[in-house]
Amino acid sequence: MKTFLAITLIFFVTGCNLNSRKKMEESSVLGPITLVIHGGAGTITRANMTPEKEEAYHRQMKQALDHGYDILENGGKSLDAVVAVIKILEDSPLFNAGKGAVFTYDGKNELDASIMDGSNLAAGAVAGVSTIKNPIVAAYTVMTKSEHVLLAGKGAEEFAEEQGLEIVPALYFFDSTRYQQWLKLKAGEKKTDGISDEKKFGTVGCVALDKYGNLAAGTSTGGMTNKKYGRIGDSPIIGAGTYANNLTCGVSATGWGEYFIRLSAAHDVHAMMAYGNLSLKEAADSVILKKLPNLGGDGGLIALDRQGNFAMPFCTEGMYRGYIAKKGQAKTFIYKE
Repeated sequence: MKTFLAITLIFFVTGCNLNSRKKMEESSVLGPITLVIHGGAGTITRANMTPEKEEAYHRQMKQALDHGYDILENGGKSLDAVVAVIKILEDSPLFNAGKGAVFTYDGKNELDASIMDGSNLAAGAVAGVSTIKNPIVAAYTVMTKSEHVLLAGKGAEEFAEEQGLEIVPALYFFDSTRYQQWLKLKAGEKKTDGISDEKKFGTVGCVALDKYGNLAAGTSTGGMTNKKYGRIGDSPIIGAGTYANNLTCGVSATGWGEYFIRLSAAHDVHAMMAYGNLSLKEAADSVILKKLPNLGGDGGLIALDRQGNFAMPFCTEGMYRGYIAKKGQAKTFIYKE
């Protein structure tokens, strides 16, 4: 009996070692340089989109993807591509980040952003800033030029100015479309209960895999329309809105931030891959299509692993999203396909 148990144990241990070795070998095989982006999830339907505006979104996302791919193709690092791509999206009034940021209850713009390096788990973030033209650059600078991970408000702005980042007046962020959305919500807030879709969605994000096999992820947002009390969502929270680890994946999330924080959503994708042996798609789908709606939230995410596999699940009516893995072949989407 003891001999039988010993033999069984040997086979079990050997099998586990073989599986672990196979998994390590598979993870060491790098995929092609790849870049994935999102521009926010929410109530996005053809019924509320003009052909001209739809084309504008596709054009802007493809421009960002092509630019990021050029950086990767020319030997740039995943971090470089993530920053450059998100800067393009921040500079476009089409997205709720940077130039297109929504208005707070007090009629101001408060911006959040974060970035993470999958090669060493370095990370940086800023929250509640109002004078930094490109919050993703500020997040990157926090990661690379300070001993901190997250800086907020006036302190983050002071740090950015000391580091020579571009500082702009509040008027720079003014967008008439966002302003009208805010006025509409202000006028109707006493007539409705809860949080409308117009208030809670809008973020941009990027994940990238470079030729060196390193992953990076970044996220930037203008937050929730008409928000009060200095509310901060998941976008600047490492592990909630952004996460990257070369062992598994890079993730950027978009949606109802409070739920992504409670779920540690971005890190959860990593954890299910690392400890549950799930594939990238299985882990991403579990978070967005099961755990998030079961808790009462909604939204989406983009995720990418070192083999070039990517996932873009969402449980809303639409999500601005796209990817590129070959030069000149950027693909972008808006609605459920």
